[in-house]
Amino acid sequence: MPVLYRTYRPSKWSDVVGQEQVVGALKDAISSKHIAHAYLFSGSRGTGKTSVARILARAIETSEEDVYEIDAASNRGIDDIRHLREHVAVLPFSSPLKVYIIDEVHMLSKDAWNALLKTLEEPPAHVIFILATTELEKVPETIISRCQTFSFRRPSRDVIRAHVSDIAKKEGFTLDAGAADLIALLGDGSFRDALGTLEKVIASSEPRAFSADSGAKKVGVIKRADVEEITGAPKATLVNDLIEQIVSKDADKALATIGKAVESGLSMNIFMTLILEKMRFILLTQFSPSSKQQIQSRTSEDDLAFISSLAGKKLVTAAMLSIMLQASTDTSRASIESLPLELAVVKICV
Repeated sequence: MPVLYRTYRPSKWSDVVGQEQVVGALKDAISSKHIAHAYLFSGSRGTGKTSVARILARAIETSEEDVYEIDAASNRGIDDIRHLREHVAVLPFSSPLKVYIIDEVHMLSKDAWNALLKTLEEPPAHVIFILATTELEKVPETIISRCQTFSFRRPSRDVIRAHVSDIAKKEGFTLDAGAADLIALLGDGSFRDALGTLEKVIASSEPRAFSADSGAKKVGVIKRADVEEITGAPKATLVNDLIEQIVSKDADKALATIGKAVESGLSMNIFMTLILEKMRFILLTQFSPSSKQQIQSRTSEDDLAFISSLAGKKLVTAAMLSIMLQASTDTSRASIESLPLELAVVKICV
C-alpha cells in the first residue's frame, strides 16, 4: 500500500488545505513579481511547510534539478553550511533561479547560523532560500529579520476530518462520522499524522468492511469501532460507561473504570478529551437543540443515541463540565496522569 501522505502530498496551490492566508500571500507576491530572497515557514509538524515550499519553487519556474532540499537535523554543522555557501555561488542548471529548502532549520549549530547569516545578508541574485521550522523560538532574530516569515496554522479537527474523509473515498473507503472524527483527534493537528493513522486503519481493515456497493465498485465502510480497535484508542463504550457512572454519582464504579483505562495503557489525554467532548455534546443537546446537526456530523449513530438519551435525563450540568474541564487542563502536567480525572470524579460524586 502506498504511503498516503506522499501519494496525496499537495502539488499545486489548490491542493493546499487549511493554509489559505499563506497561499494567498505567496500567489500575490508571484503575480506582482515581488519575490523575496529568503522565506521562513514556521508551524507545527505536518502542516504543509515543505509541500508549500516545493509548490513555490515550481511556481517561480524552478526545475527539479535546481531545487535542493537539506535536512538541517543531519546537516547542522559549520562545514555543511560552508559547503552550501560554495554551492550557492554556482549558477542554476536550467532555471532562472535556484531554490534551497532547509528543513528543521532550528537544528543548526551556533557557528552554522553565523555562516548562514552571511549568505542571507548578501545572497546571489539567482538564489532563493526557504527555511522551515517547527520551533521558531530557536531561530535567531538576526535570521528572522532577513526573511519574509509565514506562520502555518494548526488545522482544526473539522479541517482534518474533512481531509481524511476525502482521502479515504479516493482509496475506496467510507469513514463514518465517528471514525473520521477519531482519526482527526489522533492526528493532533497534523495532516501527516492523521493520514498515517488512516493508512494504518485501511491496511488493517478486514474484508467484512466492504459491505456497501457503489455501482460496480465495492466501497469499504470503516466505523469508529474499527479505528478504536486498530489504533488502541479509548473505546466509546469505556467513555460512555464512565460518563454514566459520573452522572449517577457512583464514585466506586467510576474510579474502577478509570483504573481499567490506566491498566490498558490508554493515553489519558485522549481519554480525557473524549470524555469532555461527549459531556459537552450532552450539555449542548440539553440546552441547544439546534446543535444537533453539528454533533451528528462528528459522532456515530450509537454515540448520538447515547448523547440524546442522557440529554433527555438532564443529568449533565455546567458545574460538572467545569470540573472536568479543569481536570483536562491538569492532565498534561500531572506526574500521575490519571489523578486529575480521579479527583474530578470524587468532587462530582461526593
